Formats: sequence, structure tokens, C-alpha cells
Amino acid sequence: MELSRPNRLGRRAFSALAGTTVLGLALGGSVSSAALPYSGGPGPVPTGPPPGPPGADGRRHRVALDRYSLLVDGRRLALWSGELHPFRLPSPSLWRDVLQKMRAYGHNAVSVRLAWNQHSPAPGTYDFTGVRDLDLFLRTAAECSLYVVLHPGPYIGADVDAGGLPGWLTTVGGRARTTDPAYLRHADEWLSRVNAIVARHQFTRGAGTVLLYRADTPERAGLDHLHARLRADGVEVPVLHPGSPLAWEEPERTREAAEARRLHFARLAHGSTLHNVRMAFGGTSWGWLAAPSAPSPTYDPTAAIDEARRPTAKLAPLHQLGHLLRHVPDFTRMTGAPAVRAADDRLRVRHLANPDTGAHAYVLRNDSAADVTSTLPMGGSEVEVTVPARDAKLLATGLRLGAGRRLAYATVQPMLAMSVGRLDIAAFVGRAGEMAHLVLDCPGEPWPTRLDEEAAWTFDQGKLHVMVPLKEDRLTRVRVRSGDSDRTLLLLFADDAASLRLWPYETPSGRVLVRGPELLREAVLDGATIRLTGDTVGERELEVWAPPGITDITWNGETVQSGLGRALSLMAVWPLRGVPELVLPALGGWRRRTENFEAGPDYGDEGWTVADRRTSHSTTPVPDGGPVLFADDYGFHYGDVWYRARLSGAFGLESVSLAYSTGAGGLLMAWLDGEPLGSHRPGGAGDGKGTWTATADFRLPEPLRVRGGGDSGPVLSVLVRRTQHGQDAYRAARGLTTARFEGASPDVRWRIMGAAAPDPVRGPLNHGGLYGERHGWHLPGYDDGGWEPGSPAAVPDEDRRQGVTWYRTTFRLDVPPETDASVGLVLDGAPDRDLRVQVFLNGWNMGEYVSGAKDTPHTFVLPNGILRTRAAANTLALAVLSDGDTAPGPGPVRLELLGSAAGGVPVKPVPSPGRRRG
Repeated sequence: MELSRPNRLGRRAFSALAGTTVLGLALGGSVSSAALPYSGGPGPVPTGPPPGPPGADGRRHRVALDRYSLLVDGRRLALWSGELHPFRLPSPSLWRDVLQKMRAYGHNAVSVRLAWNQHSPAPGTYDFTGVRDLDLFLRTAAECSLYVVLHPGPYIGADVDAGGLPGWLTTVGGRARTTDPAYLRHADEWLSRVNAIVARHQFTRGAGTVLLYRADTPERAGLDHLHARLRADGVEVPVLHPGSPLAWEEPERTREAAEARRLHFARLAHGSTLHNVRMAFGGTSWGWLAAPSAPSPTYDPTAAIDEARRPTAKLAPLHQLGHLLRHVPDFTRMTGAPAVRAADDRLRVRHLANPDTGAHAYVLRNDSAADVTSTLPMGGSEVEVTVPARDAKLLATGLRLGAGRRLAYATVQPMLAMSVGRLDIAAFVGRAGEMAHLVLDCPGEPWPTRLDEEAAWTFDQGKLHVMVPLKEDRLTRVRVRSGDSDRTLLLLFADDAASLRLWPYETPSGRVLVRGPELLREAVLDGATIRLTGDTVGERELEVWAPPGITDITWNGETVQSGLGRALSLMAVWPLRGVPELVLPALGGWRRRTENFEAGPDYGDEGWTVADRRTSHSTTPVPDGGPVLFADDYGFHYGDVWYRARLSGAFGLESVSLAYSTGAGGLLMAWLDGEPLGSHRPGGAGDGKGTWTATADFRLPEPLRVRGGGDSGPVLSVLVRRTQHGQDAYRAARGLTTARFEGASPDVRWRIMGAAAPDPVRGPLNHGGLYGERHGWHLPGYDDGGWEPGSPAAVPDEDRRQGVTWYRTTFRLDVPPETDASVGLVLDGAPDRDLRVQVFLNGWNMGEYVSGAKDTPHTFVLPNGILRTRAAANTLALAVLSDGDTAPGPGPVRLELLGSAAGGVPVKPVPSPGRRRG
């Protein structure tokens, strides 16, 4: 069901209603829509503990909202989602790795987009197996205790070819993203296939954790149509759309930690409880997936978890805020409070308050180029605070930190407040070098104990002042007891680095907190033992706060010797082991072969498609009197396309002009009877919608002009790269558009050839129309014994040719089973070489490298699963396009260890079928 119907309930009326009642959204199928006062009477649902971690528990659940937050089974939920595109990580085993990391770093939800073009190579044909197994992904998300926000499109944007629309949609009638029946017929079929899977994983039914459904509905009529579609398909979870009362915003990407703080604190300051980090994991635009707007195979180099699945410097504030929203429920119902001003006007302050708990929040933003120290009225005191240049801070007063204790104020950000047995734990975070000042309201005189030497404290007039200088990657602990409570409060102070090794975890038997390792994946309470799994990089301390009765620890299945520490924790006696050193092999044994046989006059093109159509659904006009040459109209939607034209009556031909249309980085090469005419690239910035058009004018050398007197005539051969479609103009033509001839008016018969049938395992975007691709040169098992020895690093400069050169080699890795290694392929080619290189690993197209292009990475991340890491052979193939002015070799090619950890998840090899025999 949708969140609102704007044509029936105005935004002002909705706000008034939401202040006194709750709007029912999805009620386990029992009620279609209703106003449900979950609190038992008029007024908003009060602030309280959040719902527990989600899972496929077999029970019905209610999902609703008011103007403050989502409500799950009557409890407020602040959604802290991170975006992950499964299709950008083509190794299903690694989905679990990234999802576990997202949960550990504070996310309680994953936002998922589905690319229609990945699943549908042709009308009526759909594939949800292998790396496209949506059912497996949704099961894994539920096992990782993450809600799912699903965005199946049909249009998703995301710098994907055609915004995710399949290539074949360019050749059918109807305008995408409208209610045009010709389009809806295909879009409905796609959504119905998706919805059949989603319906089995809905949180409202207890069958999974799909919580919300995002709509691609620019028009109101489209939303009504979508509703009917969802009802027919049995999908009942709430639908988010542009008119929803709780907005699903698409925040811009952030480059570093301070920028991430400014962005997400600003959203918090405006009362948002529906947060999304884009991207939590960027991944790879492998194959021909990338839209023209994507500059490289690396989708988002600023993602919190990078393409090699490593944490980045931007992760710390996201980790802290995620756990704050999860473990401090006050932030699920914050409203604007009376304005507060800092003494220095360079600090902008947003003041919020929770009417249920009396907690206050202050978002301080410094947009100036200098650090600002100023005073700010907080908790009845003038508090001195410092906000670094172009940064932000989130401070709070009035938070309950366990039984009978409240935070008067603090100059550092709260990260979590939780109870473990009879111990209350509160963590506060700031930047290294900062002096943390925390003040507690204490009804009776406390008994503080300094557990680490950095801390100092004083007690004055009912307030405990704690001062801690934050040191790099250092946790400081202070224990507070008092005679009026039998509970102990433990205060933790951490800088960004130390906060990234604090891991709260909720088990069915109670909460635990773990400190030390680089990652905590799971915690299981088993009798008197807590069984922990996770990752370490270096040697690390291990400290565990667990419920009473837990006396023993295991780490990744091994017993850890431990004892009770002064902080009422279990402390490992010996550090956890780090990751062992790993040496990667050098790449050698290369073999080389050239191709572009299609350029020769005697090449047999009888099986090619005749290009003789006269009409097209493309938005590019069909030339007067000429045939349609657009690649999509002949079923070639991705990768390179070859054309061959037999020119009858071409005697005296002086020049050829070839107009063509491509995505970013387009390229055209032409030959006449096998003789190179030259190469051409479109210039400029394109049309702003992802299309570059150009005309390549080739003047024929004198010896070529006298050919063509016979009936057969010479053969013009043309190779065009590449056919990627713009997100905003997916129907613009790709490939040749027109051809003109001067000096003669030949009769022209065109044939076209592109990619072979879609790979049934790797999908329709894996390969294009190069000869080697069509004949399996990129696949494992291809017999390259007849190729000549030749390394891509040892091509003489005088060995220049226009066309395609292939290189192949094999290598083996021997990574220990307990080690998770992320490996990259680095092309160290000279930047002055103008080359295009496609990288194939075990037949999977890892993307294209364009030498000399600005900001293009030289490193391709090779995902485990596709990469065989356990003493198995890997096949590496490079397809190099050179323009004739440079040697066809990208230079040295090597493997590089991008990161490793002791731990990881079990990785199942991704099927990588080899070349078919016979």
C-alpha cells in the first residue's frame, strides 16, 4: 500500500492527522487502510525501545508511520539504510560479506536497486539465477538481520546503461516511464516477475525482511497503475513515492568524513528518520553495464565500503550515526525546538527536542575555512565547543544513560547507550586531539573510577564532570557507581579510529558489546560461551561485555583465553592473530593473436544480418533514402558492432563519410578491402543526455580509388565502439547512422554483426561483437596453443596496427582458507598510448580501460568467486583496440593485493563455463 494519496489528503491535513493518530500502511493483509492509535489513545506513539533485529520469523508484522518515523509493531524505527546494488558484485557469496559489514557498521536496512537489463536479454525472457538470484539475496539480507528497501524500477538510473531498461526496449513501441500501454505491457511483465519473488520475502508476513517498496512513478496515473499491479501480485508492504509523507531522499554522494557529517546531520536536523547512505558499497560496473555518465568501471569511488570491500575513511561518522539511531531511541521523534545561537555566528545551530524524553539535540555546522571555538547554551550552561573547518557536530543533552543518570551536556557526540546485564554503557566519540568534556546529572555523589590514565573527573553541585583528551585509535573508559543505584555506568570515549572497533550486537538472549577486532560479523550466546566470528588485520585486543553467566569466548571457532577486567568485561589474555602475509604470483606465459578478419574483402559474412530496414522506433531520424543502420534495430544492444558494405559501381570513389552515434568514449575504425582508412573519435561534451555524434571523413589513397569497377565491388568494413545507452535518452541510435560517398555513387548492400547470443551464465551485458568474443577467445578452455608468445608489456613501438589484438595467460593463487584477500589487476601502461582494453577474468568482462583518459583507474577489482583463490587456475584475457598510431600493448600487467583479513565468509566459485567444443 502507498504511504499517502495526495489527491485525497492534503499535506497540511495529513500533518494535523498524523499528530494525533497513526496511518496504517501494511497490516499483514488483514486491513487495507485505517487509522490505528497504537498507543491506545489519541496522540503520537511515545518514544521507546526500537523493534528488535528483523528476520524471517514466521510472524505477522504491522508497519505504519506518523509524521515522525516508521512504526514497526507499534515501535518507532529510525531507518538507517545503505545502498547496495547486487548486480555490481557478481559473486553471491560476497553479498553476505558486504551485508554483514553494513550491519556491523550500524545499518539496519539495505536499499537495493534491480537492473531490468541484467535479467531480460529479450522480450518475455527473464533470468533470476546465478549472479541474478534475487531470492538468494533477499534470504541473505534476512539472515543478516537487515530490512530491505526494494527499488525494482523499471527505471533505476544509477549510471546503468539506459537507466536499467533492457536494450531490446529501444526497438518496441511505447514511451518508457509513462502509462503508454505499449510500454506498460513490458514493464508490468518485469514487475510481476520481480513481485513474485518479493511477495515471498515480505516482512509484514514474517517471510523475510522486505519492508518498503520504492516506486518509479513520475506521474500520478502511473502510481495508481502500480498499486493495482502490486495488489494483483500480492505485494502489501508500503510504497515510497515522491508524494510520501516520509520522504525517501536521494542525498548527494559525499567524498570524505566531514562532508558526510554535514550532509547526514543536516537531514537529522530537519527531522528525517528515513536515512539512506548512497553508496554504502559502490561495486563495479562490469561488462557493458555502465551508462555514458559513468567515467570508469568503479561505480562510486567515494562509497563507505570500497570496491575491494574495505572500509574507507568516510565510514567512521556513518558507523557512529547508525549506532546512535539504533541504540538511542530519542532520535526517532525529534521536533524543532526554540532557536539557539552560538556566540560566534560562523556556527549555524539547529535545535531539536524529544517531547517524550526531554532530550535535546544540537546540530552545529561550520562552513568556514577555519576551526571555530565558541560558546553555546546547552543544558542550562554556556558550553565551549569547537567545530573543525567545513565540518559538523551533533551534541545532546538530557539523554538517559542508564538508571537514574542523565546527560547534562557533552562536547562530544553520543554514539550508543545500552544495557548489558546490570551494566549501563554509553559511548561518546569525537576527533583525535579533541578534549572531551562530559557532564552527568547525579542525584547522589558518585564513585567514579578511572580505568585508563587519560581520564580526569570532578564532582560539583550534583554534576559529575569528566574530561578526556581523545587520542588516536585509543579507547578511554570511566566507571561510575553510586549509592542510590545498584547499576554501574561505564563511559567510553573514542576517536573516529577507535569507534570503528566498537561493535554492539543484539542476540535473542541480550545485547553484547565487543571491542578490538576490525570487524564483528556475528555473536551467539551458547550456554556460558559467547561465540564470535569476525575479521582481524593486525594483532588486536579483544574485550567483550556480555550478559551475566557468560564466562568463555571463542573467536572464529577457536577458544580464547580470557579473564574478568576492571571494566566488568571479559578480556582476552593474548591478542587475536592478524592476517598472514600473502605473496601474489607474477603474470607470465602470455600468448598473443591479432584479429579483425572482418576487414578483409574475402571474409565470409553470409551469416550476418542484412541491414535493410527503412523504419525505426529510435529517436534518431532515419536518413532519407538510406537504410536503418542503428545497431539496436538488428538486436545488437551492447559492445562493439561490425558493419560490412559491398560497394557496386564504386570506380573512382574518392572519399567516404561515416556518421555515427555512441556513448562516452566512442570510437570508429574503417577499412576498404582490408586496407586501413583510419580511426575516429567523437569530440566535445555530447548532447547532455549521454550521446555523442560525429562524422568520420576518410579520403581514399590513390591506389584504392581505382577499385570497384566490377559487379562485386570493394568491401567497406567498419567497427564501432560502443553502444552504451544514455539514461535520459535511451532510444538515441548507437552505431552507424548514415554513410555518404564522393567521387562515385555506388550501390551499397549493408550487413551488420554484433554480440553472439547472450551468455546464459554471465548475462547479456558480458560481451560484444569482436571476432574473439564471438569465437570464445575470452573464455576458459579456449585452445590458444597456436597463438604466438607475446607479452602486453613487450610490444615494440614500431609494431603499430589498426584493430584488435588479444593476449591470454593463466595463473594460480593459493590463499589460505582462513584469509579473505581482495586482489586487483593493475595496468601500468604508458599514458601516451591511446588504447582501449577489455579485461576478461575466467570469461567475465571486468570492464574497459581507456589509456590516457582522465580519472580512469588502472586497477580492476577481481571479486572472489569469479577469481579462484584456492589453488585453482584462472584465465586472464585482454582485448586491445589500437588506432594504428600506437603499439597494441597496454604495458606491464600485474596482480596487486588490495587488502586482506583473517576471517571473511566462505566463498563459492561462481560458474564460469568455458568455450563450447565442436
